[in-house]
Amino acid sequence: MKLVIKLGLILITIQSLAGVIPVARQSLNISSLSTPTTVRHAGDGSGRLFITEKAGIIKIYNGTSVTTDFLNISSLVSSSGERGLLGLDFDPNYSTNGYFYINYTNNSGDTIIARYSVSAGDANIADPNSAQIIMRIDQHSSNHNGGDIHFGPDGYLYIGMGDGGGSGDTGNYAQDLTELLGKMLRIDVSPPTINLDIVYSDSFEEPKNGINLNTCGLDSTPGSYRIPNDNPFLNDANICSEIWASGLRNPYRWSFDKLTGDLIIGDVGQNAYEEVNFQPASSNGGENYGWACREGAHDFNTSFCTGNEVFTEPVIDLPQNADGGCSVMGGYVYRGTAIPAIQGRYIFADYCNGRINLTSPVVGNWSYDLLVDLSNFQLIGFGEDEDGEVYYIFGNQIFKFIPEVINF
Repeated sequence: MKLVIKLGLILITIQSLAGVIPVARQSLNISSLSTPTTVRHAGDGSGRLFITEKAGIIKIYNGTSVTTDFLNISSLVSSSGERGLLGLDFDPNYSTNGYFYINYTNNSGDTIIARYSVSAGDANIADPNSAQIIMRIDQHSSNHNGGDIHFGPDGYLYIGMGDGGGSGDTGNYAQDLTELLGKMLRIDVSPPTINLDIVYSDSFEEPKNGINLNTCGLDSTPGSYRIPNDNPFLNDANICSEIWASGLRNPYRWSFDKLTGDLIIGDVGQNAYEEVNFQPASSNGGENYGWACREGAHDFNTSFCTGNEVFTEPVIDLPQNADGGCSVMGGYVYRGTAIPAIQGRYIFADYCNGRINLTSPVVGNWSYDLLVDLSNFQLIGFGEDEDGEVYYIFGNQIFKFIPEVINF
């Protein structure tokens, strides 16, 4: 069977897993973007898209045009190399509390997770003076900063952290549970309340509710985050309590399945394999995805490894030499309604070869096939709107997947 995709006025025929699926891409026709990094929605019913730019600006797209700069923190952001304003997500209760969260690299090269508020008088303008530092995380190099942040279906904030840069994780940060680097973090950032089901973490290693904590986030505004009582490494003073999973190299782009709550992580490889990792919504956390003992499903550097580790293998293992890939871009499970034929399938890509892939329609089968071949660098991420429709960023442009009826 063949898959026919219409890109503008060009028809491209490629091999498909599941028959003829008419899919097109539609440019949002935004001419004013400069190195966009993420596309997000606020979950407030407005239909607006919020687009982060690497230099430190968040812009709003209202469906026809960019209306304003929602926030400009460019004076706080170092945006050289892999640094910059890399992540954004909105509080699940944004429509009532006006909180949103960002992940950026500060002028010292460290990762900052911060909370801002929308202004009181204008829904299209954030209050630049409302910043509250949730945490700072030391970075040892200019690359492998991770970047994505998302609220999970449990209401907690998840933070994807790279291994701190360099080659081969020589510091063994991804396997070191006393470090936040190379991890997936999970914290509670809801407004302070007295809740016996939450472990409070206002001070380092202070016993709370009978649990000993080792909170490793730096420079936090007191009370700005707490540790969920079901995080996997509580009661161990030698492990950072924020850690949800470990063994990641650079989880630059990842997402939750809008329907199932499953966590799917695109983890950028070293020089041989790219990988996509999967954590079901039923997980209790604590997975070790292998880096740097493993790269993909293959041994990499076992000199730091005890041999007793239990690794969670990737669901997609991508040899770089197979198709010229070098940097996997985690995407989204399609949960929109406009293109029923790809409902429930995972869309992901690679920055280097420009190939956008679509997984099998069979649940649990992570085989994939080509959806779109852009044959170029610059594909740097995906986005999802309130309706579950999927977007991708290519250079300074943003495209939306739309249905295309093709008449033969």
